[in-house]
Amino acid sequence: MRQAIAPRVRALLLLFVAVTGALLAGAVPVSAHAALTGSDPQQGAVVKEAPTQVSLTFSEKIAMSDGSVRVYDPKGKQVDTGKTSDLGGNAYGVKLHSGLPEGTFTVTYQAVSADSHPISGAFTFSVGAPSKTTASVPEQTAGGGIVGGLYGFARYAAYTGFILLVGGAAFVLACWQRGAGIRPVQRLVVSGWLTLTAATLAMLLLRGSYTGSGEVGDVFDLTLLGTVLQTKAGAALVSRLLLLAAAALFIAVLFGAYARRDEAEENADGDGQVSETDAESPAHTDRDAHADGYAHTDGDGYIDGDHDAEPYADKKDLTFGLAIGGSVVAAGLAASWAMAEHASAGIQTGIAMPVDVVHLLAVATWLGGLAALLVALFRAPAEAPVEAAAVHRFSRVAFGSVLVLTATGVYQSWRQVGSWSALTGTSYGQLLLVKIGLVVVLVGIAWISRRWTARLADTPAESVASPASPASPASVASGASGASGAVQRTDGARTDGARTAVVSGGGAKGSSTTLEDSAPATEDEGRVSEDSADSGQDSENPERAAQLARQRAAMATTREKRIRDADPGRRGLRRSVLAEAGVAVVLLAVTTALTVTEPGRTVEEAEAATSAAQQSDVAGDSGALALDIPFDTGSQDGKGVVRVDIDPARVGGNEMHVYVQRSNGRVFDIPEVKVAFTLKATDIGPLPVVPDRIATGHWTAIGVQIPMAGNWEVAVTVRTSDIDQVTVTKNAQIG
Repeated sequence: MRQAIAPRVRALLLLFVAVTGALLAGAVPVSAHAALTGSDPQQGAVVKEAPTQVSLTFSEKIAMSDGSVRVYDPKGKQVDTGKTSDLGGNAYGVKLHSGLPEGTFTVTYQAVSADSHPISGAFTFSVGAPSKTTASVPEQTAGGGIVGGLYGFARYAAYTGFILLVGGAAFVLACWQRGAGIRPVQRLVVSGWLTLTAATLAMLLLRGSYTGSGEVGDVFDLTLLGTVLQTKAGAALVSRLLLLAAAALFIAVLFGAYARRDEAEENADGDGQVSETDAESPAHTDRDAHADGYAHTDGDGYIDGDHDAEPYADKKDLTFGLAIGGSVVAAGLAASWAMAEHASAGIQTGIAMPVDVVHLLAVATWLGGLAALLVALFRAPAEAPVEAAAVHRFSRVAFGSVLVLTATGVYQSWRQVGSWSALTGTSYGQLLLVKIGLVVVLVGIAWISRRWTARLADTPAESVASPASPASPASVASGASGASGAVQRTDGARTDGARTAVVSGGGAKGSSTTLEDSAPATEDEGRVSEDSADSGQDSENPERAAQLARQRAAMATTREKRIRDADPGRRGLRRSVLAEAGVAVVLLAVTTALTVTEPGRTVEEAEAATSAAQQSDVAGDSGALALDIPFDTGSQDGKGVVRVDIDPARVGGNEMHVYVQRSNGRVFDIPEVKVAFTLKATDIGPLPVVPDRIATGHWTAIGVQIPMAGNWEVAVTVRTSDIDQVTVTKNAQIG
């Protein structure tokens, strides 16, 4: 059976690695969640006298420390005092030294936005007149590089661990309580706990370098770690670790005392040799009914009968206690994301954070339960398969989770996107559309799974007897095995109980049939049976003994696979659940990417604020003209905005400045910019202008001649790489 499962598992692992790689490749640099909306002096401004302070205004509150804003003179010398102050109204400033020279100054900033994501950027202004500058802007943005990639992987692993931990435990308690004693299910939940714990520790160590220098060597800097612990994100990670300690206790009880209680009840019901008379006795019938844990129960799951009331009442109390305790821990873990991610910043945070907690819990219940069901279908022992009733219960739980996801997702989408234009015109909106599409696909596959669930039998019917040698009535009568699990063969040899297949009929619960091991299902099995009869003679031959052991193991594997594949409904359900799991891996990757992408509402608000500030500056500067033209070269990193400033925008000589920046306001370092002016009304032009690069993202040209007044078309050609370029145009009245 494992040989058959291995290709599917490998395929899922390859899908996980591919999606994670794509996620990390697309997550560098990390999109900021706060944007620079204004500054004083304004970006590209030329002032007559050197300012005493540089101030920056952002779209939301940010966390800044000393050294977060730095100002460099034309020679690259730092000229600020290093003390950053909060000016109020999302504005922050840094004082400058006196006696500054004329020329172009470079301002760089790096901080942490309100939703715990790092932001960085740079711009220039000039004193007296623009000049060349030797100040260098860091190539790597905050949250990028190797540390950014590791942090993104840890974030993905944390979500995965949370889903497996919470969803797996919920599946056991709500749908399949017998699963608490199934080793593969236990390993799934424990793996989720280990993954979440390791990822949280990694994020805590990486956090300081992730929001700061980005250097790998700073990961184990205790000073940075102490600083991180004082931040909102650090407090959330520490809280998550404390909750994981409580989750470890929960797992110990769930797979310890709770699972042992189920095993003790089954052993008490199943022990003892059963004769034909006993098999027909009421007491034995009652014991058989108890063996599956579901028969002879009242509506609340209690076992009827005074002699069984107390232990089953204790079990129900333990189940209730685990459900309450697990829910509290799960909600706390979900809150550790809500208090430090998108929900903690922006509008309606008091509503957004609880909604985010509910959304995360619904995701974990659905996808984590799906993972647990997948493990149960593929890896549960043949003698203890997942019951049809458990699958039906999970189907109802999953349907409820989807309804909750829909309601909370609609609210979150409105809150983060804000408008239809942001849904299609921003990276966040486009990723959200991809996520919605994946959810629709997942729901469609889940609908197919529900159809297979409706056809599912209680247990798979085993059909292992050869047509030439069917099981005789005597073999059926001898099906009641002893306490040791062994049966007596007709030739006097004893066989292990593992070779005796006991299955429940698909019709009535509790009825069992034991197939005589001496009836081979295939010719190969017959040969192995003959060989095993002579195993005593070959016991002195180690090679022969090892060969027989391998043959027996192969027979057991083949029998288990036949048992699993006997029910067509179960085969179809396994395939559809496996497909769901594959889509869920991609969906989780897209969700993780959304958490590090600037929300569409923030992008549009920042653009509006920047435009308003620029228009205000232009209105106060007689005759000056400023044009903002979006561009997209079609490459992966080809979107941005080019700004053309023309002063005084009159007939004759003009001074032109061209600034290229990303959509979030950060400087965009590109290799080339060209400008051309065309007056189509009189068929003048194009008049080409090639500006000089004086700083990162800043080009200038002096003496740009405009021959006559009119509505001029300004065409800007932006080249972002050796092969990617685009020309964008905008009309403006000049003169």
